[in-house]
Amino acid sequence: MNWEQLLSLKRFGDTQKRLRLDQDDTRLGFEVDYDRIIFSSAFRSLQDKTQVIPLSKTDFAHTRLTHSLEVSVVGRSLGRIAGKKVIEKHSHLAATHGYHFNDFGAIVAAAALAHDIGNPPFGHSGEKAIGEYFLNGKGLRFKEQLSEKQYHDLTHFEGNANGFKLVTETKNGNKDGLRLSYATLGAFMKYPKESLPHQPTKAVHDKKFGYFQTEKEIFKDVAEDLGLLKIGNENDIHYKRHPLSFLVEAADDICYTIIDFEDGINLGLIEEEKALELLIKLVEKNIRPENYSQLTSTQSRLSYLRSLAISTLIQEAANIFIENEEKILNGEFQTSLLDKSKYKVQIEDIINISIQNIYQSQDVTEKEITGYQIINTILDKFCNSAERKSNQSATNYDILISQTYLKDLDEEQDIHKWLIDISSYVASLSDGNALRIYQKINGFHL
Repeated sequence: MNWEQLLSLKRFGDTQKRLRLDQDDTRLGFEVDYDRIIFSSAFRSLQDKTQVIPLSKTDFAHTRLTHSLEVSVVGRSLGRIAGKKVIEKHSHLAATHGYHFNDFGAIVAAAALAHDIGNPPFGHSGEKAIGEYFLNGKGLRFKEQLSEKQYHDLTHFEGNANGFKLVTETKNGNKDGLRLSYATLGAFMKYPKESLPHQPTKAVHDKKFGYFQTEKEIFKDVAEDLGLLKIGNENDIHYKRHPLSFLVEAADDICYTIIDFEDGINLGLIEEEKALELLIKLVEKNIRPENYSQLTSTQSRLSYLRSLAISTLIQEAANIFIENEEKILNGEFQTSLLDKSKYKVQIEDIINISIQNIYQSQDVTEKEITGYQIINTILDKFCNSAERKSNQSATNYDILISQTYLKDLDEEQDIHKWLIDISSYVASLSDGNALRIYQKINGFHL
């Protein structure tokens, strides 16, 4: 892969080539991507979506929105550090094409801002609830009407693929929609492959899939324009990652490791002294004893160590990226950046404590069970109404459901398309909005 292609400013529907040299430096094309994402309704819904504790009543816990903003800040730093070294190494990028290291920061920041935009309410249990509905629930009845790949899209509903759907959606003859640059879309695609064939490998980009069959053509257009390395065939649309997606992933990993851990401490799920001990092990080579000794409260010490841990891991991830840039461009780098980190053991210790004390806590588990039922019920009501409407047998209830919640759904389309659209709509709901719809359609609330 080469950076000239990978930094493409093309947007879906463009008829003329966009050049970096033609950009207004006061508002670069990649910065426009960030602005469009942050003003989108899909991004705003993240303010009431679970990051750690579903339906949390405390201001301590992060939502998907605050998490995404923090990942974006970390991603910008990673992009700028790595971009500076890339520009120094490939001087023609600046001299001939006008690229600046800030472009790398802007691309990673925008992609990181959108990285959770397709995730359903109630955390990862939301994905499982949608998939389970089609695999073993009432949605199983649609199986015979779908191809194997279409059905797998639904039974293994994936937030990353739904995110790609949301950031590439166009309306009004392709004039409306986010229309992000292909460079940002490339950095967003951590798993550049379709749902089938499912052939697990040790490569990090094979863990999940990155697009539904409904977005197959736009995905291929983006991948080919960026010059991503193709490793599949026409029956297996599969590419190597865009290099900057490694930085987006690292930004998410850093925040997931450190900030979720901090939430657990603030919520009383992790003992403070144990937390201090684990964080000190991570940053002990960078800690300044004279600064740390002046901090008298546990909270101030945690804040200091959290900040130091994030900056330490930013520099570490950027260094690993720079050291492996050639391998990454050749598609030979198979792991996440932090899997190569000298702090891997300390990171795993922190994550294991978070899993035991936060993600598997009784409060989280009970709310995920509730969320599972809420999503399953909403999905079933919506699919029933759309199906009866497409069969010309809609009841007044079905019409009310369609007019209230599914205004943009075209039941005359391919069945896979409207099943994906319904699933995507349910996934777009915030935790609170999903709860309110569940109460209304069951007659619990007026």
